[in-house]
Amino acid sequence: MDAEALAGARKRVLAGGAERYHAANADKGKLFARERIALLVDEGSFVEDGLFANSLADGLPADGVITGAARIDGRDVCVMANDSTVKAGSWGARTVEKIIRIIERAYQQSVPMVYLVDSAGARITDQVDLFPGRRGAGKIFHTQVKASGSIPQVCALFGPSAAGGAYIPAFCDVVAMVEGNASMYLGSDRMVEMVTGEKTTLEAMGGARVHCTESGVGHFLCKSEREALDVVRTYLSYLPSNWTAQPPAATAAKPAAVDLAALVPASERQAFDMRRYVKGLVDENSYFEIWALWARELTVGFARLDGEVVGVVGNNSMFKGGVLFVDSADKASRFVQLCDAFNVPLLFLTDVPGFMVGTAVEKQGIIRHGAKMITAISEATVPKICVVVRKAYGAGLYAMAGPGFDPDATIALPTAKIAVMGAEAAVNAVYAKKIAAIEDPEERAAFVAERRAEYERDIDIMRLASELVVDAVVEPGDLRAELVRRFSAARGRDRSFSRRRHGVNPV
Repeated sequence: MDAEALAGARKRVLAGGAERYHAANADKGKLFARERIALLVDEGSFVEDGLFANSLADGLPADGVITGAARIDGRDVCVMANDSTVKAGSWGARTVEKIIRIIERAYQQSVPMVYLVDSAGARITDQVDLFPGRRGAGKIFHTQVKASGSIPQVCALFGPSAAGGAYIPAFCDVVAMVEGNASMYLGSDRMVEMVTGEKTTLEAMGGARVHCTESGVGHFLCKSEREALDVVRTYLSYLPSNWTAQPPAATAAKPAAVDLAALVPASERQAFDMRRYVKGLVDENSYFEIWALWARELTVGFARLDGEVVGVVGNNSMFKGGVLFVDSADKASRFVQLCDAFNVPLLFLTDVPGFMVGTAVEKQGIIRHGAKMITAISEATVPKICVVVRKAYGAGLYAMAGPGFDPDATIALPTAKIAVMGAEAAVNAVYAKKIAAIEDPEERAAFVAERRAEYERDIDIMRLASELVVDAVVEPGDLRAELVRRFSAARGRDRSFSRRRHGVNPV
């Protein structure tokens, strides 16, 4: 092939699919896959592999997927991007091989893997070539699992991620989904109706809002593709390139102007927004919340404390009173494991009444999911600090890295209460019959008030400090400086945990 012919072939491949498919995508607000890569990576840094994959076939430039190496903010990464102008981004045998190769490369070179997904799934006509073999589609997921916790894996989802292909996002650390276009589903709406009789739509069954608010498979609900790409870039800025490195530090900044003492109400029945509390502790504009719309009774995310990255887990009484449910237990488990994998210290901000009780949650497996959360807390060997902001009742104390779970420190604010349960519930549990037997309302009220006062004295925070249950009692205004010093002192922490291959997770 002469130079002119080669240049022509290259130009055709780089153009992607037919113009009508580009136009249809543009009408939906979707960018061309190569534009997405250009917007994400450092200019001129992308080096493509497999450009001429399946080049002898008609209408399959690059076999519908673009893969290669690049840099984001000066750091090496590997990238794969489905080209939805080519057979709707569907997979053929060479598509699968290219995806496997780029994940293997990211793992071997210990650099983050970025997935820009927009695919209708496997080409059924090519199933024998792409589906069952040793280098078939299943190898993609096997390789992702192998890389999990070794390198960051982040997905931006711009269109469908159908059938088995839906597992690519599912195996990533986080998924940013573009509302209105992104979707994940194992079976299409037509398939669902055929198999189950249910009439639904892709948006109602597997749209971005569904996954970011109900299923929890999506982490960020984005209004545009550019926003989704910004999520990828920001997410990677908090993490090291691989599990052997430390998170990248940044220039320290002061926190936002928040009166932490005034923010926490005296009454434990009155809610406050723990996200505001976080922002008053960490460097200004550094809190990067993950799963902001799912299981909102718990807030999790990355932040910087005096320039250093920390992972934050906080109970948020603004939603469901901050009680832990099945989903919030799963949310905490996953985030704690993510931080532990990539050497991110953990800060727990505790204001928890405990785990939810009742028939509905027992049937959902609240004990099993709570055990999973407590397992993740136990196994995390990064520096951990538990701050009891207001209340830590029952197993909620355990789930928030309380004293029995090897934190580097348990710090209490003057507003803190640590107990099996609150005073009102405890007095009722112990004295229910006696209270009922007191006929005079004033005498009954006085008896209850006296018993509650006794209970409050029993769990007084200074008494708990004297018993070494907590390591320090600090004023809200001093908490940030205390945390900076303690995290600095904990950097040399022993990261070993148990003599074994791995535990048996109570999933």
